[in-house]
Amino acid sequence: MKQMTTPYYIIEEDKLRANLRLIAQVAKQTDAEWILAFKAFALWKTFPIFREYISSTTASSLSEARLAVEEFGAKAHTYSPAYKDEEFDDIVRCSSHLTFNSLSQYERFHERAAGVSLGLRVNPEYSEVGTLLYNPCAPGTRFGVTADKLPQQLPADIKGFHCHCHCESGADVFERTLRHIEEKFSRWFPQLEWINFGGGHLVTRKDYDIPLLVRLMEGFHQRYPHLKVIFEPGSAFAWQTGPLVSSVVDIVEDKGIRTAILDVSFTCHMPDCLEMPYYPDVRGAEHVEEDASHLYRLGGNSCLSGDFMGLWQFDHELAVGEQVVFEDMIHYTTVKTNTFNGITHPSLAMLRSDGTLQLLRQFTYEDYRDRMD
Repeated sequence: MKQMTTPYYIIEEDKLRANLRLIAQVAKQTDAEWILAFKAFALWKTFPIFREYISSTTASSLSEARLAVEEFGAKAHTYSPAYKDEEFDDIVRCSSHLTFNSLSQYERFHERAAGVSLGLRVNPEYSEVGTLLYNPCAPGTRFGVTADKLPQQLPADIKGFHCHCHCESGADVFERTLRHIEEKFSRWFPQLEWINFGGGHLVTRKDYDIPLLVRLMEGFHQRYPHLKVIFEPGSAFAWQTGPLVSSVVDIVEDKGIRTAILDVSFTCHMPDCLEMPYYPDVRGAEHVEEDASHLYRLGGNSCLSGDFMGLWQFDHELAVGEQVVFEDMIHYTTVKTNTFNGITHPSLAMLRSDGTLQLLRQFTYEDYRDRMD
C-alpha cells in the first residue's frame, strides 16, 4: 500500500462491502427498505458501491437532497426540522418522500409537494439515548408531533409516519421503543401507507441481535400487513470501515503530563469525541485512568485549549514523526469536519480490495480560503 502524507481518512472497501452485504441481508429478512442517511456518511465517490446493495438515501437539507439525485442517482427520503420557503420547491424536485416535522410546516407547504409521498415525524416521548445531546425525545424537543396533537383523521395526503429515537442502539432497545410507538400511534396506522423507524439501528455491530429484529418485524408485518417499513441508519453502513491516520508533530510536558501534539484536531476532525464525549480507540494504545509507563495525552493542533483527549498508554516511547491511528473514524466524523484555524484537512482515501490506495480528495489552502469567499 502506497504511503501517504498524514493526515488522512481511509475507508476500506472490503469492510464497507461486508457491512453492505449484511444490511442487504437484513433488509430481505425484515421485509423492509434500508436506506443510507447522509447525515452520517456522504462520501459520494463510494456511491457506485452502495448502489450495488441499496437503492435509496435520506436527506435533511437541500444540499443532501441534491446529493441524492445528482450523485447517488435516486430521489431522497427527505426530512428537515423546518423547510425554508426559498428552498422548498427544489427539495420537492429532489425527493420521493418528504416528512414534515410539525403540523404548521405541513399546513404551510403541503400543497406545493404534489407527486411526493408525504409524512409526519411523530414523537413517542420515549428514548433510551443516554446522551442528552443526541436524545431526540428529551422534554422540550423540537422534533416531531406528539400523539395528543394529532387529529383523529389525518389529512388525506399524509401517507406515513417517521419516528427517530435511537442512537447506535441494539434490537432490544428497538423492541422496547416499538411498544411505545404502537401504544401511542397505532390508531392512525390504518390511514397510512408507510412507517419510517429512522436511524440509530446499529445492525453491523458484532453484538447486535439480528434474529430479534427479524422476529420483531415479522410480528409487526403480521399486525400491519399494509404498512411498508423503512429504516434509515447512518452509522451502520460505515461502522468500523476505516481509520483516521495522524502523525506526532511535537511532545510537550507540563505538571507531569506529557502531550503528544498531532497533525489532526479533535474539534476539527473528530468533533463527536468532544461533543458526546467518548474516547476513541487508538491503535496500539490503551486508554487508562492512572499513571503508567509510556503515557501520553493526545492533543490536537488547534488553538482551542480543550482540543485534547485523556491518557493513553503505548507500548513504547512516542517519537516525532510516527503515526497515531484512530480507529472507526468514517461514520459521522467525515461529514462533521471543519477548517477551524486553517489546520490541514485530512485527505480522503479508499483502500481497494486489490490492496491499492486510491486518493479520493486532497484538501488545499484554496478549500479553506474559498469557504469564506
